[in-house]
Amino acid sequence: MRDYEEVTAFLGEWGPFQRLIFFLLSASIIPNGFNGMSVVFLTGTPEHHCRVPDTANLSSAWRNHSIPLVRQDDREVPHSCRRYRLATIANFSALGLEPVRDVDLEGLEQESCLDGWEFSRDVYLSTIVTEWNLVCEDDWKAPLTISLFFVGVLVGSFISGQLSDRFGRKNVLFVTMGMQTGFSFLQIFSTNFEMYTVLFVLVGMGQISNYVAAFVLGTEILGKSVRILFATLGVCIFYAFGYMVLPLFAYFIRDWRMLLLALTGPGALCAVLWWFIPESPRWLISQGRYKEAEVIIRKAAKLNGIVAPSTIFDPSELQDLSSKKQQSHRFLDLLRTRNIRIITIMTIILWLTISVGYFGLSLDTPNLHGDVYVNCFLSAAVEVPAYVLAWLLLQHVPRRYSMATALFLGGSVLLFVQLVPQDLHYLATILVMVGKFGVTAAFSMVYVYTAELYPTVVRNMGVGVSSTASRLGSILSPYFIYLGAYDRFLPYILMGSLTILTAILTLFFPESFGIPLPDTIDQMLRVKGIKYRHAPSHTRILKDGEESPTVLKSTAF
Repeated sequence: MRDYEEVTAFLGEWGPFQRLIFFLLSASIIPNGFNGMSVVFLTGTPEHHCRVPDTANLSSAWRNHSIPLVRQDDREVPHSCRRYRLATIANFSALGLEPVRDVDLEGLEQESCLDGWEFSRDVYLSTIVTEWNLVCEDDWKAPLTISLFFVGVLVGSFISGQLSDRFGRKNVLFVTMGMQTGFSFLQIFSTNFEMYTVLFVLVGMGQISNYVAAFVLGTEILGKSVRILFATLGVCIFYAFGYMVLPLFAYFIRDWRMLLLALTGPGALCAVLWWFIPESPRWLISQGRYKEAEVIIRKAAKLNGIVAPSTIFDPSELQDLSSKKQQSHRFLDLLRTRNIRIITIMTIILWLTISVGYFGLSLDTPNLHGDVYVNCFLSAAVEVPAYVLAWLLLQHVPRRYSMATALFLGGSVLLFVQLVPQDLHYLATILVMVGKFGVTAAFSMVYVYTAELYPTVVRNMGVGVSSTASRLGSILSPYFIYLGAYDRFLPYILMGSLTILTAILTLFFPESFGIPLPDTIDQMLRVKGIKYRHAPSHTRILKDGEESPTVLKSTAF
């Protein structure tokens, strides 16, 4: 009996076929980068104040003083949500009284923006905020839009694996790419906030589903050595590239509907990839479709310039991938023993906190000093070295210290932001970017670490529960940024404090670097600092130069 890896070993690891699959699947992730973070510009809130209608019978002096002033960042700016009562100041204007000189403005009665708002067009020509007046009493709706997008991501992450297992990796990949692009296109025609938000939930479902399908398809087609590179650097860096392209689009297209139209273009072009990306031969074999799998492998061999054997997949010789049934395990198995219970709780906290930090800092770029487009580009660009560093750390440094260092770096610099003097705006931006660097590196390593901690029998379930915690963190992240309306530094204080506390928590995790993966719950590594009746005897530290084929070295971000 031979497994799939042995049967297809004649193809090699890095021929023209593997390179083509690597780059095409990675390229299919690019639209995810700019669609996911497009909310930074689509929900942008420009400076605004109450509209004073032209029909109001006011002198030029009273019109110029119709909006109360408030102090913001050591300067006085017009109030965003209040104006002086028009009937009162119109009466003063008719009597010939002058503001300030004849009337004390501080004692005047105020009212809400009954005639709407006037929005600055210096940064955005239009956003969904200016379109549907999502300010003042309705300012909670903009972060709700972002949260509901991540609710769609949460739902999509639940169903994407089941769909690809049933209908095939390639079919689900292209259907969900079409779903993401199609519903983004329909958002252009939204007539109200509710319609836009419902469509955005569906976009979120499509985005995560096609990401998961592309990742699974790549890991099943590519060989072991290339699979590591694809999972850690390929999809992640191409995602960051799409994220970097977003501010370029937004800089030249400042109307939200036209921006959405431009962002759907690259997604539509991905349809061409259907004729170049094959179905997963592994999945076809699991469905008993050996002939179709063999056709794909023969085409790959031809592309690589290799003569394929006369018979590739012999059902009587090949291990049937669908016949290997494992003992059924349930969610409650993640709570069965004291050790796995503690690890599950700790990993949930770890993923939740990292997700809040990553998405919170990504969504906060419009609130940084300086150009919003440059800040968004820097926030995306800093991810590339973070992914490279994380990949290197995973190869050479123990997991606990890698994770804790990245989290300490990210959390501590965020706490320093509040100490930066007002005139050193660029220093504050640099600190935020360094914080994003640390959190991103931790985010890309946490998948590997979590998979190494859980035993084979519940590994997928453990990573799935942790990933769900991550989605909950992304749903909460817009409201961390929303707190900045009350105190500019409050989001950084909260995210920085939580990240540092999580870094400390990470030091209590067991160390999995260089240790074979556990297969059963009893073989799991023990949490640090907790006494157990029996010391674990199932693990051994590998000797210098000794390798274990079951050591997990990498996975996806």
